[in-house]
Amino acid sequence: MMSDIENKDKIKTVFIVGPTAVGKTELAIEAARHLGSEIVSADSMQIYKYMDIGSAKPTAEEQSRARHHLVDEIDPAVPFSVADYEKLAREYIREIWDGGMVPVISGGTGLYVHSLLYDMNFGDAPADTEMRDSLRRYAEENGSEGLYRILEKEDPEAAGRIHPNNVKKVIRAIEAARNGKNIPDFESGPARNKEYETLLIGLERNREELYDRINLRVDLMIKAGLVDEIRSLMEMGLTGDMISMKGIGYKEMIACINGEYDLETAVDLVKRNSRRYAKRQLTWFRRYEDMHWINVSEGKEAALNQMICLIDGFVNRK
Repeated sequence: MMSDIENKDKIKTVFIVGPTAVGKTELAIEAARHLGSEIVSADSMQIYKYMDIGSAKPTAEEQSRARHHLVDEIDPAVPFSVADYEKLAREYIREIWDGGMVPVISGGTGLYVHSLLYDMNFGDAPADTEMRDSLRRYAEENGSEGLYRILEKEDPEAAGRIHPNNVKKVIRAIEAARNGKNIPDFESGPARNKEYETLLIGLERNREELYDRINLRVDLMIKAGLVDEIRSLMEMGLTGDMISMKGIGYKEMIACINGEYDLETAVDLVKRNSRRYAKRQLTWFRRYEDMHWINVSEGKEAALNQMICLIDGFVNRK
């Protein structure tokens, strides 16, 4: 299977993406094993150390079946940006390719995936990236329209000439407005990264089934000790103001621990916010016209066969 790829100018990459709880981990592992390759995670929470339960991190057994990169690597007390992710992920992708393997990139963080697919020019990012990352996370959890409403309030003139779906430009306009600067009319969105030849595979399920899986996952996280995990993180000095602690599941439980509402309410909020996030993820990934969608609700075996067929056709294509 690996014949004819060594001399390719472009790095062949297989992306397996989709909403939370859709089943990415299992199929990504199967893809990596089929290719004899390794996985680069594109998940903004699984990247952190110590945050195992709330991030639904791959288990030790799962990681033993296929090597994972950018899982359990970053100290949650350290600010970590999309630009940091892009740099590390590209290094791992190159390392895997140079080792004679086709990298598998798997995750549900749309901005992480986008940073690899497109030339996003992070070089102009300010030294303090906290506000920018906060806005990116807000866009992921509330959608581009939610982010756009912030711009409409802070700079109506800029909002009038920037498309609501151009998240990067909206974020830069909000930054400029908060810094008292006049934002220019930027060029259109970034160009597709020419370094990679990419196969995009999107996983989806019937909505009711996906929502049931999300609700069950949250219940299992609570039983597995999510509250104790967060208490331990807080005892380490982590606070709700840190980027790592703003993820769904963590922010609601921190509020519960701080007495803002009871556990039952917190659990309901985690479920609701996770369902809403899944909807936003699907909207995000459906923007990519070259995405190959697989409905996992039609059966694991059928989904696996469809995925392998796509991968084989892609890898062996000259």
